[in-house]
Amino acid sequence: MKLKETFSYPAGVEDVFALISDDAFRTKTAEDSKARDVSTTVAKDGNDTVVTLVRTQPATSSKVPDFVKKLIGDTVTIKQVERWQAPDADGNRTATVTMKVAGKPAGFKGKATLNAEGKGAEFVVSGDVKVDVPFVGKKVEPLIAKAIEASLRYDVKAGVKRLS
Repeated sequence: MKLKETFSYPAGVEDVFALISDDAFRTKTAEDSKARDVSTTVAKDGNDTVVTLVRTQPATSSKVPDFVKKLIGDTVTIKQVERWQAPDADGNRTATVTMKVAGKPAGFKGKATLNAEGKGAEFVVSGDVKVDVPFVGKKVEPLIAKAIEASLRYDVKAGVKRLS
């Protein structure tokens, strides 16, 4: 299932990048969103900056169908890896993004971009949500996509608040 979300930040690309590559900020934002067992690392790999975030989140609510609850359980542990490239000639940044649900055949593969937009920055995340389970995978993918979208909106809202 395709996913694409676009956000605006009130700060330039490098200010936004400094925030989203700050392990303390990423850890606090994950914890504030009710995740637990949060682990964040930020490391240089050549010219790339690799942000890895592992967190356990509640997976079910009353709105989730019973067959999904049986498939995913009460919590999910997600490993998210963002590999940010050095800025291009215009100062914009691009990352590959993967999210994998531990022990489940579900995840996300895509890219993120941070582009200058006036005095601010535009942040776009796009890619594919995939659940490799015959017959039910396509029914579960929209639920996973909604969870990813909600997490992105929460993170960006916290980032906008910090940068304003």
